[in-house]
Amino acid sequence: MSGTSLDGIDLAYITFEVGNTWTFKIDCAETVSYSKKWKHKLSNLVGFDLETLKSIDKDYTIYLAQTINSFLRKHQLNNIDAICSHGHTALHQPDHNLTYQIGNLPTLSKLVSQTVVCDFRTQDVTYNGQGAPLVPIGDRLLFSEYDYCINLGGFANISSEINNIRIAYDICPVNIVMNRFAEKLGYDYDKGGEIAKSGNVDQDVLNLLNDLDFYTLQPPKSLGLEWVDSEVFPILEESKLSEETILRTFIEHIAIQIAKAFKTNSKVLFTGGGTFNDFLLERIKAQKQFHLIVPSKEIIDFKEALIFGLLGVLKLREEVNCLSSVTGADCDHSSGVIYYP
Repeated sequence: MSGTSLDGIDLAYITFEVGNTWTFKIDCAETVSYSKKWKHKLSNLVGFDLETLKSIDKDYTIYLAQTINSFLRKHQLNNIDAICSHGHTALHQPDHNLTYQIGNLPTLSKLVSQTVVCDFRTQDVTYNGQGAPLVPIGDRLLFSEYDYCINLGGFANISSEINNIRIAYDICPVNIVMNRFAEKLGYDYDKGGEIAKSGNVDQDVLNLLNDLDFYTLQPPKSLGLEWVDSEVFPILEESKLSEETILRTFIEHIAIQIAKAFKTNSKVLFTGGGTFNDFLLERIKAQKQFHLIVPSKEIIDFKEALIFGLLGVLKLREEVNCLSSVTGADCDHSSGVIYYP
């Protein structure tokens, strides 16, 4: 799994068991950080033409295969059922029937000498869906004891069961914005939200952010880097505010939007890298009374990798792994492609 926050490639070796319910065990897992070269390339994917993207796709598939093979060797994993890979999102424009994840080429299975299940988003878009979010089927099958599951990654997304229908959508940007302004100060990210904590909220900028049209749309809805580039960064860059004030203002924006997404006194599971931002969690708690559950570090870090593993297993079993109630597709379906070495 590789997300928009560009933390690196998450790899997890997972055992699933299914009876009346699904259970799982993360046997081992790690994140392989991107080199500066790859981080720069991946952060600029939306600006490349299609031919350049195809070239990057080939290189990224080779890089991904090398990373997977290193993980298999390191942990002596010789007898696995499949590699289930999300790849990395290069373009996500579902309104134009377009989504493109690099690293999903058939050569991946040859290079790792394993069955590969990948490219989970494309089919949903052809069925008139958003191609996202895909994690909610995992929330339903693996984390049903919570009223809401919220992931704080490049974007914040939420998933919940309402009248026996799974509803999920992207709430707002998180680390995709926070990391950019932390990097301007020479940091990879704002550890614990300490930099933001030192800034002040600019009410005018906060109002502009909260008034963006996306927040008035009803689900299903999803966000991509393109939207952040066109709608969010111009507001922040043109404000001429200090990085500290931008970070503080944006954390307030995130907290307001997230708190609006769930009911008072709900039991809410938080995962994703943003869960380590203590100040962000503090600001969310200040907006509303609720029960905030932070799981083990392993679940925080690898929940998305875990669930894409589950998506692959469901595809191998030809069971539904993509919910139309979440993506807006014409029907529930079993998404993804299977490649053999």
